Amino acid sequence: MKIGMFDSGIGGLNVLNEFIKKYPNNHYIYYGDTKNIPYGDKTKEELLKLSKEIINFFENKKVDLIIIACGTISSNCFNELKSITKIPIYNVIDPTINCLKKLNLDKVLVIATNRTIDSHIFKNNLNNVIELKTPEFVMMLENNLIDENVIANYLKDYKDINGLVLGCTHYPLLLDYLKKYLDKKTIIIDMGKVLVNEINIKNDSDYQVELYFTKMNKVLESNINNIIKTKYNLFCEGEVWWY
Repeated sequence: MKIGMFDSGIGGLNVLNEFIKKYPNNHYIYYGDTKNIPYGDKTKEELLKLSKEIINFFENKKVDLIIIACGTISSNCFNELKSITKIPIYNVIDPTINCLKKLNLDKVLVIATNRTIDSHIFKNNLNNVIELKTPEFVMMLENNLIDENVIANYLKDYKDINGLVLGCTHYPLLLDYLKKYLDKKTIIIDMGKVLVNEINIKNDSDYQVELYFTKMNKVLESNINNIIKTKYNLFCEGEVWWY
């Protein structure tokens, strides 16, 4: 099975990792739009334009399935994208909301990009949810420049929560830092893990991973190697895709 997956940068690689673990016998094509990162500060119109181009990329690759491995696109553009392609398409937000409904926690904090929080997709579908914009987190991770003071400042007033939603697929990379400022009993919800446990797909082809990025640098290469531990082919967009 050929599966397309996309995000603004390295965040969706966390989702890809979860799929490789559970469904290793597939052909994965990942698209990281690093030329246009961050997505969290863009308008819905800009997000739609960019994501429609990515859908077209996957259609040309003849994928069997598309995973929106991005919280911002999932929360703002899913319905529009679903209507423009015949390829089955999944997002990371809906399964997470379903998971939270089953958990029925008393006080849940959702941390995410500005655009995801502005959509109020969690608050509109759930009770007992606090939404918190954490715009610095994505670029801290993309640039591999973690500032624990920034993390501590965001979480200092939320030590009494019993659930934390990592509402951006980049945020599992901050897990060790986030745990320092949470009660040990706090349930942490990783959207990629939730999605892979809910979806049922075929696992019946030769393993292959192609990673496409619209802009490449040494920090990005290092981040990719730290996240994806299996064999992959790396491509970057120039006048043509190359590797």
